[in-house]
Amino acid sequence: MARLLSVNVGLPRDVTWNGKTVRTAVWKLPVAGRRMVRKLNIDGDGQGDLAGHGGEHRAVFVYQMGSYHYWERFLVRNDFTFGQFGENFTVEGLADDEVYIGDRYRIGDALFEVTQPRVTCYRVGIRMNEPRMPALLVAHHRPGFYFRVLAEGEVGAGDDIVRVADGPERATVAEIDSLLYLPGHSRDQLQRALRIPALSKGWQGSFHAMLQQESSSKTAAGNPGLAYEEQAPAWPGFRQMRVTEIRKESDSVSSFVLAPIDGQPLPAFHAGQFVVLRLLVDPGKPPVLRSYSLSDLPVADHFRITVKSESNGVASSFLCNRVQEGDALDVSAPRGSFTLHPGASSVVLLSAGVGATPVMSMLHALAAEKSEREIWWIYGARNSADHPFAEESRSLLKQLPHGRSYIVYSRPATTDQVGLDFDASGHIDAALVEKIGVSPDGEFYLCGPPSLLQSMRDGLRNFGVPAENVHTEIFGTLEGITPGMARVVHTPHPPHDPQGSGPPVSFARSGITAAWDPKYQSLLELAEACDVPVRWSCRTGVCHTCMTGLIGGSISYNPEPLEKPAPGNVLVCCSQPDANVILDL
Repeated sequence: MARLLSVNVGLPRDVTWNGKTVRTAVWKLPVAGRRMVRKLNIDGDGQGDLAGHGGEHRAVFVYQMGSYHYWERFLVRNDFTFGQFGENFTVEGLADDEVYIGDRYRIGDALFEVTQPRVTCYRVGIRMNEPRMPALLVAHHRPGFYFRVLAEGEVGAGDDIVRVADGPERATVAEIDSLLYLPGHSRDQLQRALRIPALSKGWQGSFHAMLQQESSSKTAAGNPGLAYEEQAPAWPGFRQMRVTEIRKESDSVSSFVLAPIDGQPLPAFHAGQFVVLRLLVDPGKPPVLRSYSLSDLPVADHFRITVKSESNGVASSFLCNRVQEGDALDVSAPRGSFTLHPGASSVVLLSAGVGATPVMSMLHALAAEKSEREIWWIYGARNSADHPFAEESRSLLKQLPHGRSYIVYSRPATTDQVGLDFDASGHIDAALVEKIGVSPDGEFYLCGPPSLLQSMRDGLRNFGVPAENVHTEIFGTLEGITPGMARVVHTPHPPHDPQGSGPPVSFARSGITAAWDPKYQSLLELAEACDVPVRWSCRTGVCHTCMTGLIGGSISYNPEPLEKPAPGNVLVCCSQPDANVILDL
């Protein structure tokens, strides 16, 4: 019979790792006597990162002595102690390939249900002093699993573990873990997993995304269960395009119409996407890279970008003051996940300033398809002189049976007329959205200054809008994901150490180019040396949190990820440049 060997607890602590401070509770120590297990925790236990650990479906983490012995042999170590893998329960029996998701067990006075495999992150590598550990746990089918607490009670070392109910689909922990993290999943396996009521909501969401890809008529690569991955861009690197028209949209905003020099048709991009321009601002210096949203209807003969001239903006000043009609520019293929979602719910296109550009493309697309959805165009500007697309947006809204508009000016000019040029003075916020009658059940697409996006996200949440229905586009660097670490914002810069002699690596959103140095283990480490905001969790090619658009160049992997992303994307945590690389960071 399976048996509970040790109950282990630990509270969050700060540890030093690679010169950084990490908040973690992965250090668990055995306790004497019996402990009360509650719905969210064991008395005396805690989690350092509630986004990845803890909660109702991850209340108790279980790891097995059989896996202890396996890793002792594989890693040639004999220094393990109970709690070594961050587990709350060290058990005899309950192997990952024998326990089913949805199994129920009686231990002591408490009743438990198996909900999901462990999601491995870099912190188990810190605890084990083995950076490869997150990938090894998955690749060797020994992740361990979480319990949900169905009935609270006391437990203690030596308690028998009694299975009282079998998981309904008899899908093992190891099988479900492999289904998400390793290649080779099938539609039948995904459907079977989704029939398990006990499976946690996060894993269900991942499998739904994977099933949607399996159901698509086109062959797709990558793993949408781990991260949204764009399919291969229409062309690698850059393509030359001619500026065929420059048009002033407001006092500070201009649009540039770009046509392919080779005359070949352009791809039908998704409304809301962006392109990267490579601009030779100074012939004696490296090119400047900047991302600009496409602001027109997706058509085959041209792109349109719209640029605000900033006094200190190197790229925008070059475009708005020096580029002329007839000039050639280097343009990447369209990219980006800020795109319209199909459905019948209302669409709210909310923006301010030059943030109107991607949602203007969405408005064009909705008008072209004569959408029957309720469409809201909510826009904020200083006044009519700073209001781009004013007539264009009004014309498009007239083509929509249920198109509605609300314009807010923060400093209307004396000549601006309420009801004609704008609807109200002030600023856009969630209270305004609620006041004018927008439904919280719609899909919200937001683009504008970071302060607006943050306040709108908070306000819409309080308004009752589900988080998954709020989509944002950020001009510039993305918000970093560095689990267990305090978020510190620095201005991106070249490395402080002398640069290497390897191929140049460009971070397009940050405007930084640095030569590669083999002292870095990965592109992620180079980005960190440049204080470029990055996203990561496992750092070993498992979770795809670090997945980034590869705009140009080529890379190699070391170590190889468990499943590669779709072409045109790269896992920066385990990759190095083979040639000049441009990343969407």
